[in-house]
Amino acid sequence: MPPRAISGLASNRKPDYPAEARRRGIQGNVLLHVDVTAAGAALRVNVATSSGHDMLDDAALRAVQQWRFSPAMQGGVAVAGAVDVPVHFRLEE
Repeated sequence: MPPRAISGLASNRKPDYPAEARRRGIQGNVLLHVDVTAAGAALRVNVATSSGHDMLDDAALRAVQQWRFSPAMQGGVAVAGAVDVPVHFRLEE
């Protein structure tokens, strides 16, 4: 079973929408690739697919680096794994 973000944790809050991006009407989707430790921490977070806007990509990276995950499981034992995390920035949200 692959790792997954733990919903409901204070540390797993949605990324802040950059004020400058909001002011300029910038929206986009970022896909992050996260290497997760067996303890559920984000070890490495990289942009797999950019939104095309550095300010959105950076906001997504900063937030997800703080997230906690349920680690991957293999034979009932927690192991390191990887997961892709989509982050959507929409002005109406």
